[in-house]
Amino acid sequence: MGERRDVYRVLVGKPEGKRSFGRPRRRWVDNIKMDLQEVGFWGMDWIEVAQDRDRWRALVTAVTNLWVSSNAGNFLAS
Repeated sequence: MGERRDVYRVLVGKPEGKRSFGRPRRRWVDNIKMDLQEVGFWGMDWIEVAQDRDRWRALVTAVTNLWVSSNAGNFLAS
């Protein structure tokens, strides 16, 4: 992947400008890492998995199913 491609720049680029006050905002990458940790795939190279659409889709489906099944009781209780 070339360094001039937009996807690469978004993934590894550094934003310019001033930092805001307070806790840092949660980034898209942070959400992915938290989801993988919750499912038990903490050490995996998710960027490599994302290059293969079928493997990435299977991983996203697994994470989504685990999240939905673990939170299903919360919706029924309210």
